[in-house]
Amino acid sequence: MTTTPTALLAMGPGIAERLFTPVQRERLTALVDTDPALVAHRLTAPEPEVAAALAEAELLITCWGAPPLTADVLAAAPRLRAVVHAAGSVKHHITPACWERGVQVASAAGANALPVAEYTLAAILFAGKNVLPAAHRYRQLRAPHDWRAELDGHGNYRRCVGIVGASRIGRRVIELLRPFDLDVLLFDPYVDAGAAARLGAARTGLDELCARSRIVSVHAPELPATRHLIGAAQLAAMADGTTLINTSRGSLIDEDALLPELVAGRLNAVLDVTEPEVPAPGSPLYELPNVLLTPHVAGSLGDEIHRLADCALDEVARYVNGVPFADPVTPQDLARMA
Repeated sequence: MTTTPTALLAMGPGIAERLFTPVQRERLTALVDTDPALVAHRLTAPEPEVAAALAEAELLITCWGAPPLTADVLAAAPRLRAVVHAAGSVKHHITPACWERGVQVASAAGANALPVAEYTLAAILFAGKNVLPAAHRYRQLRAPHDWRAELDGHGNYRRCVGIVGASRIGRRVIELLRPFDLDVLLFDPYVDAGAAARLGAARTGLDELCARSRIVSVHAPELPATRHLIGAAQLAAMADGTTLINTSRGSLIDEDALLPELVAGRLNAVLDVTEPEVPAPGSPLYELPNVLLTPHVAGSLGDEIHRLADCALDEVARYVNGVPFADPVTPQDLARMA
């Protein structure tokens, strides 16, 4: 008879209470031996009850705000065999010590990609209709106006959309764009022309994508090589009125180069992420009529986080039943993850 694995929840304050519905909590406790009310917010010098649970845990269930699993933490968790992350990136808490120990890791990144892609789809379709500038002009005019003449040249028929990065989210965005009459370009150094075509896009270089696309959406991972991937040269290559969408990481865009383009009104932007994460109070991004600035909400929130919980519970069930994870994370994956 198989022994029920012992598990411990490890995530930021208040996350566990929102992550699981009552039904999901019942499923969790049916799968593993755990106290869902005991949540580790830190694993270095933890509270006595957390230390005791960590010493027995075979499985960690993590989410946003999970504490780093350092060598010292792993030494205090001799039975630990796997980590299931009920969110996207594991870069903030999975350390080299985990791989050296042979800890299995799974992530709900695929589930978290869905709402980001949906947000992006909405932003693309609104951008094609020039909604942001039109809404601002409407507030100014407050009178009848020949909108068809003013918006001539806009719309979502045969408009060119550039996707930067064939990540999970980038691929999902391309998939969601299929029903629409749009021309999709893709830049990703790891994807060849044939693979891009199978996804539903035409592969091209970054500079050409920026020059040809009237909407550019960024979905590349945050790496040293991708810092300021969209810089002054790429921004200058964009045609007047192009909309830049960023739901990835703020560091991928050179904001010092972007701001003058936005202030001049030459480009539009939909920014769910910035660098720094929260712009300074005096930043023009808060006030510009051609900028939609949102507080990093494209990913799972509200009832969408229960999708992450379901995904994590499915992986826990696989672990319990001795089945490989459906969405494992390897050290090699980290080089291409957000």
